[in-house]
Amino acid sequence: MVAESGMNIIYSVIDAAWVILFDMIERAVKKRQNEPTLEMNPNDGIVRLHGDWTIEHTDIITDLLRDSPKKIKSIDARDVDEIDSLGVLAVRRFAQQRKMELDDVVFDKQHAALAEVIDEVADERPRKKREYGIVAALARLGKAVTRTWGELLAGLAFFGEVLTKFLRLIFNPKRLRMTSVVAQMEAVGLDAVPLVALLCFMVGAVIAFLGANVLADFGATIFVVELVSIAFLREFGVLLAAILLAGRTASAFTASLGAMVNREEVDAIRTMGMDPIDVLVIPRILAILITLPLLTFIADCAGLLGGLVVGAYSLDIPPQQYLARMHDTMQAKHFWVGMSKAPLFAILIGTIGCLEGLTVKGTAQSLGEHTTSAVVQSISMVIVVDALMAMFYMVLDI
Repeated sequence: MVAESGMNIIYSVIDAAWVILFDMIERAVKKRQNEPTLEMNPNDGIVRLHGDWTIEHTDIITDLLRDSPKKIKSIDARDVDEIDSLGVLAVRRFAQQRKMELDDVVFDKQHAALAEVIDEVADERPRKKREYGIVAALARLGKAVTRTWGELLAGLAFFGEVLTKFLRLIFNPKRLRMTSVVAQMEAVGLDAVPLVALLCFMVGAVIAFLGANVLADFGATIFVVELVSIAFLREFGVLLAAILLAGRTASAFTASLGAMVNREEVDAIRTMGMDPIDVLVIPRILAILITLPLLTFIADCAGLLGGLVVGAYSLDIPPQQYLARMHDTMQAKHFWVGMSKAPLFAILIGTIGCLEGLTVKGTAQSLGEHTTSAVVQSISMVIVVDALMAMFYMVLDI
């Protein structure tokens, strides 16, 4: 019995060895049959690929591409049986070395999806050919309009959601995080005071210089007082403060929220049963809504001070006379017109910055793109809305 059991074990081992051997032989034969090949038709300059372009044939692929002809117009990979990421990368880099475009390499339909994924993550992929002509220009214009309209609708929807959550806070004040609001007010407003004051002081001085050069020809240098005062109280004070916050604060909101999205902190907030709008967005919008009017007041004072300094030291207008004329000629409506724009600008900047931050896709490239978009959109919207409000007040004769 022992001898018979031993013989059975030996037979089992031999059978398993034969199975493994035949499997290895079969794989070797199959591998040999599906080796990657490359052929080129010298008449049309098209290289056609065959076989399996996979990691198992790395050495063969390297040799084929290294020894391939120099003058190649396109690569036809539709006859490839199997291809993996190594094969796609090898073909793409080979095409790039031969100065070919992205559309010059044609893959089979079942391999096209893999090629597109590789193209998206490749650092130095060939650029797609730019199409020219009226049809292509109209297509790009249509895509841009559709994308812009979609962004506008998304912004309105996000603002509606924020407004709904803010109204909910009125009836349930315990949901408001005052610590976050105060911390954001320091970052948004207090830290921006030196920059806003310096910039507006210099702009006020420049306006006074330019106005004096023009008004001096008419002997009306004293009207520099009205020029600087009206310009800053109605337009420049709030506009400069809003543009500075659009570049400084909107980008900060997008960067901080986008980084939280990348680190999945926003998902963690939702998992804990909290609303990201309440926790992250509303404190930021409240902070900028409170601080922008204050910064506008500081900007107005700095701009008027810049005009006063130029008038005193360059235009021979004593400070007492400058202040007295400003007191006699200025009306309170100019100040309130400028201040009325500050809350609207604050809502625009805060909403755009937070929306762009929450729509980051999870990559560093997406974070950079959305940060840039937030700054561009904020500045553009501030200038457009300021122009519309200026025309509105002009029609009302205010």
